[in-house]
Amino acid sequence: MNEPPSGWLKDRAAGVLLHPTSLPGSMGIGTMDENAVAFLEFLASAGFKYWQICPLGPTGYGDSPYQCFSAFAGNPYLIDLAALVGFGLLAPSELAPLQLLGTGRVDFGKLYAVKWPVLFQAHARFVRGGRKIQPYGDFETFRESQSSWLPDYALYSALKGHFDGRPWWDWPQACRTPAARKGSLARELAERVEAYEFIQYLFFGQWTRLRSRAAALGLAIIGDTPIFAALDSADVWANPGLFQLNQKSGRPLAVAGCPPDYFSADGQLWGNPLYDWPKHAADGFKWWISRLKANFALFDVVRIDHFRGFEAYWSIPAGSVTARPGHWVPGPGMDFFRAVQGALPGLKLIAEDLGTLTPEVIALRDATGLPGMAVLQFAFGGPSDNFYLPHNHRANCVVYPGTHDNDTTLGWYATADEKTRDHVRRYFRVGGQEVHLDFLRAAYASVSALAVISLPDLLGLGSEARLNSPGVPDGNWSWRFTAEQLAALAKAVPYLREMAELYRR
Repeated sequence: MNEPPSGWLKDRAAGVLLHPTSLPGSMGIGTMDENAVAFLEFLASAGFKYWQICPLGPTGYGDSPYQCFSAFAGNPYLIDLAALVGFGLLAPSELAPLQLLGTGRVDFGKLYAVKWPVLFQAHARFVRGGRKIQPYGDFETFRESQSSWLPDYALYSALKGHFDGRPWWDWPQACRTPAARKGSLARELAERVEAYEFIQYLFFGQWTRLRSRAAALGLAIIGDTPIFAALDSADVWANPGLFQLNQKSGRPLAVAGCPPDYFSADGQLWGNPLYDWPKHAADGFKWWISRLKANFALFDVVRIDHFRGFEAYWSIPAGSVTARPGHWVPGPGMDFFRAVQGALPGLKLIAEDLGTLTPEVIALRDATGLPGMAVLQFAFGGPSDNFYLPHNHRANCVVYPGTHDNDTTLGWYATADEKTRDHVRRYFRVGGQEVHLDFLRAAYASVSALAVISLPDLLGLGSEARLNSPGVPDGNWSWRFTAEQLAALAKAVPYLREMAELYRR
């Protein structure tokens, strides 16, 4: 079990999992402001080398970063508007509606209502000012650098707004395909299209600065790529032929999900359209290579969500109520990874290999050389050959006490059955009073080369700090911590540095 790491993950290290929306701040959601910088400085001071996040795309109904309007665009909610005041693109009074949202949990409905008008106001002032204020480099240069996806995303977004947020397959026929670029409505919406491009310019400019700050502190950023695209997205609207759709109606023939598992007795019905993999293979997986290239312009490492879907994916007939009626269909397999590695050599990828693992999935993961994942919360209550138990870990692996889809470790332990809790106590020879610290030490001590701890576990929080409950459609992604909690966590820096030194992380 203790084979040396293969591929890129050779050096032992530790990181923290925290989505940027959970950062502190006074405007209703975490942004790329001084609080983000303070968080990076804490990571560096505590001996961490990685910051792992969830996908950064623009979110829609349900607020999940795994269901984005674009696989290439950034989330406008993360833009720090206070910085735009300093550049003269906004007036201080225009931030007042956002400041009323406060420092607590994210209210995405209210955020949608108040942040978008302010972003559009920043663009209007940019235009009225003769485009002289360009704080993040030349706007036209940015548009050109992102020309492979930005025009489609911006037009899709403008059309979606024009049609009152309806999904693209409910738009008039003339607007359901990118041929709409040549239509009269696209010309009428030209200013709003540019506004969406400008908002992406702001996002990318601020993210570039934040990433540079992370690099200066010796931190690498682990991003996240959902395997599937959202049905109502610029990606599917602009490339319908790459998906299993009724090409006339735009509706999916089958949808994505996963079979019954640890998270859900009925499985998970995600509803994403499935890829037409033969068409992707026919052009050398061009769209996917472009997607990953865009990801690596933002991140140092990318976790590929639902890796097992590349070996075989769960195809659910369109219209199904649950995921149970699905069946496994072969995915692109090693052909996909050969194409990616050939086009983009040296990429640092992590395979999210959780869920229903078969010998074929494990063989594909090992053939790629990609590190997989081990989750300690999945380790207990069963036999000693459970490969999530620390004594069964692999070196070429990333170990987590829990991920964004899990309860916090304290919350998990509080609701686990007594057999599982007894297993934890006997395995670690502890009393169970500080199980989050027991799991942290186990992750650090693991032979797995990279250990990643969620911030709620570092803070020792219970289920109130859970970020996402898979299969539950509402109430997710809203947890935030406070600046005071981060300041208090500074007291743990000596302990965390000691753990890093003890376990060569």
